[in-house]
Amino acid sequence: MQQTWPGRSYPLGATFDGTGTNFALYSSAAERVELCILDDDGNEQRYDVREVDAFVWHVYLPGIVPGTRYGYRVHGPYDPASGHRCDPSKLLLDPYAKAIDGQIDGDQSLFSYPFDDQEAAVTGSEPLAGDSAGHTMTSVVVNPFFDWGHDRPPQIDYHDTVLYEAHVKGMTMLHPDIPEDLRGTYAGMGHPAMVDHLVELGVTAVELMPVHQFVQDPVLQDRGLANYWGYNTIGFFAPHNAYASAGTRGEQVLEFKAMVKALHEAGIEVILDVVYNHTAEGNHLGPTLSFRGIDNAAYYRLVDGDEAHYFDTTGTGNSLLMRSPAVLQLIMDSLRYWVEEMHVDGFRFDLAATLARQFHEVDRLSAFFDIVHQDPVISQVKLIAEPWDVGDGGYQVGGFPPLWTEWNGRYRDAVRDFWRGEPATLPELASRLTGSSDLYEHSGRKPIASINFVTAHDGFTLDDLVSFNEKHNEDNGEDNNDGESFNRSWNCGAEGPTDDPEVLELRRRQRRNFLTTLLLSQGVPMIAHGDELGRTQGGNNNGYCQDNETTWVDWELEPDEAELLRFTQRLVRLRLDHPVLHRRGFVGGHTSPAADGDGELPEIGWLDMTGATMDGQDWENTYARSLMVFLNGDAISEQDRRGEPIVDDSFLLLFNAHSEELDFTLPSGRYGATWTTVLDTDSSTEPGTEHAAGETLTVRSRSVVVLTRPSLDHDPDADTASHVL
Repeated sequence: MQQTWPGRSYPLGATFDGTGTNFALYSSAAERVELCILDDDGNEQRYDVREVDAFVWHVYLPGIVPGTRYGYRVHGPYDPASGHRCDPSKLLLDPYAKAIDGQIDGDQSLFSYPFDDQEAAVTGSEPLAGDSAGHTMTSVVVNPFFDWGHDRPPQIDYHDTVLYEAHVKGMTMLHPDIPEDLRGTYAGMGHPAMVDHLVELGVTAVELMPVHQFVQDPVLQDRGLANYWGYNTIGFFAPHNAYASAGTRGEQVLEFKAMVKALHEAGIEVILDVVYNHTAEGNHLGPTLSFRGIDNAAYYRLVDGDEAHYFDTTGTGNSLLMRSPAVLQLIMDSLRYWVEEMHVDGFRFDLAATLARQFHEVDRLSAFFDIVHQDPVISQVKLIAEPWDVGDGGYQVGGFPPLWTEWNGRYRDAVRDFWRGEPATLPELASRLTGSSDLYEHSGRKPIASINFVTAHDGFTLDDLVSFNEKHNEDNGEDNNDGESFNRSWNCGAEGPTDDPEVLELRRRQRRNFLTTLLLSQGVPMIAHGDELGRTQGGNNNGYCQDNETTWVDWELEPDEAELLRFTQRLVRLRLDHPVLHRRGFVGGHTSPAADGDGELPEIGWLDMTGATMDGQDWENTYARSLMVFLNGDAISEQDRRGEPIVDDSFLLLFNAHSEELDFTLPSGRYGATWTTVLDTDSSTEPGTEHAAGETLTVRSRSVVVLTRPSLDHDPDADTASHVL
């Protein structure tokens, strides 16, 4: 007979110490808790957990080793009207499980009400009997030990960061240089072929779409689809088991760590897209998998006066209760675990406005922000908010406190509108190009608070953005009613695939325009995976359920796709080589002497097509679709790590979003005597071509030309691009 010892109430979860395992579970609702140990055949041995300290039930079992599967059965009140849903017929996941084995199958036994009587989920006084063991997932004891060697976080400053949003499976599933048994896995993501691509591209951080253990929706599976994106978390400490190549009894933890180690060795940070706003248990009609059966009212936000229903600001059926100490501890313990034990470098918080809803409204002074701000671990990593949810007042771009950066949806909209030719876009575009001071400066934040993006997982890919006016989500099985209908896209003259050479040429130019604008804007750029390769989803702007070649990256490149990759690589390098393109602070009143000695030049200059400074009428012209921007590399009011002033080349950016070519007159010699082309999205001007001050330069319709000149203090024997902040 297995011995049981009292154990300890901390830490929560299952903790292996080399000779046995301590189990600790929080539940203020439980009247009795059984720990269930499962063997390889699914046989279950139950142990009463008798020790309780401050609602933490704990027990120690000698001899329980890593790889052991376990779960809980919680006895207590089942009274949906009062918010309680304890049901001991359900084998429950440990909220603190470090690994999870299996997947649910949608069986009736997972639910506490009969499918043919949904009203019972609200009014029932007794749960429907039905043991969920064999139909649900199980928690796994893990080995906490791993040889990290000399692993150190790259610790790349925000202003030097180029983000790359990636899906573990989608990135690796079709890569020909990754062994087939490693494709779609953490090992595939850490494979040299994948790491080399990221290094050659120049990105400094991968932002992985959800890798916390998530649940496959039986409804989707019944339609032959799958939850591909993974925004359906059930295990906030466990790496998703389907992304492991070697096994799911803890091997996924070791494989994830090895991936992080490989990326760190290449100087690439790992940021996780995390979903702490809701869980996979859904609304009152959802399955009982973990939190619902352990302590429903402590974990979930219920409707005031109607505790049988869930208050939902996420669109998924439930929201976690952000004023609950148990929830706040769960989130903070999870975040610290991923930083300290799994060595990740930051987090992107899905629907982060929900995390700020301590009560009803979004509150930037909520308890969650307070504890993050004072935490010595979490406050020091990258924190990125998706600053909205679907509740009242949920759109909070610019509303997050210091320490936080934000996905800047207004940047996306402004850049899309400019390049599709919308009128009256110049003032908004100028704000977004310079780091969105109107959104972030008031709270003491810098341009790095703005995570700039044109495309992301949710919406069109870059290629689809310039190829489709309308979404084409028919394969999702929802009659094309899902996904965003207003995409600010333009198909360049033909909907979808075409053989028209003029349309194809314009689409290629538009892709380069978007990437150029993104990577030459102040703030932190984010590239969506595959956009550098011309990835398409065939017009599907909501690929959440397409775990197939619709969403996977195709690595067999056509000539124009290979050229787009080379263009993006050059563009990323240009950005990283020049501090003037990624300042730490907003442009202000700093100046430098003019090139001809006549007066001073500002940090940034806004010029019209004649080379003259733009006036109020120029900005108010609703038909204006062109702009020339002067970036002064001699007027960077910043120092490098050695305390030396930053001096860089100066740039002229010539934007033409008109349908016709335009003649730009370069500014007078006070800005510089000679300018050199470094980039032309139309490819009509060869890099290295020199232009004199005052010269007229014809810019092709819908294209960007980038010119540069050396610093006026340029030392020809020094490399100005070597400066690092």
